[in-house]
Amino acid sequence: MSDGPRSRAQRRRDTEHRLTHDIDVWLASASAHGVPHLVPLSFDWDGEALLAATPVRSPTGRNLAATRTARLALGHTRDVVMIEGDVEVLDIDALPPHLGDRFAARTGFDPRSLTSYRWFRITPRRVQAWREENELAGRELMREGRWLA
Repeated sequence: MSDGPRSRAQRRRDTEHRLTHDIDVWLASASAHGVPHLVPLSFDWDGEALLAATPVRSPTGRNLAATRTARLALGHTRDVVMIEGDVEVLDIDALPPHLGDRFAARTGFDPRSLTSYRWFRITPRRVQAWREENELAGRELMREGRWLA
């Protein structure tokens, strides 16, 4: 890529745009024994956390409930956002109706109509974003839950 690296502030704006406009994310989790699992999930971003839903008994559902941590990736390999976050587990009927409605409208998927699903609210604690090698330096945008730019 011939362009120079983006500023940290521009990377944050680009990251927030992606969180607001993308619908799907790659979510990585691991079992208590360290067995990794990677799935694409639809999500909604409320400005503070990502909301996703998956079956309680799926590997992802079990892993998130057990470890309460996740790693997520948005974009492709030459324009990636990596997020490490803390997971809050919510019963499917525990979410206020307007938030479930928002999720369904945004993603085209309403897990409230399915049995044995849970909500998983993922609050970022670390965010990184980069495009090419020239953006590896300064790729960290959030540390310990606080934006750096």
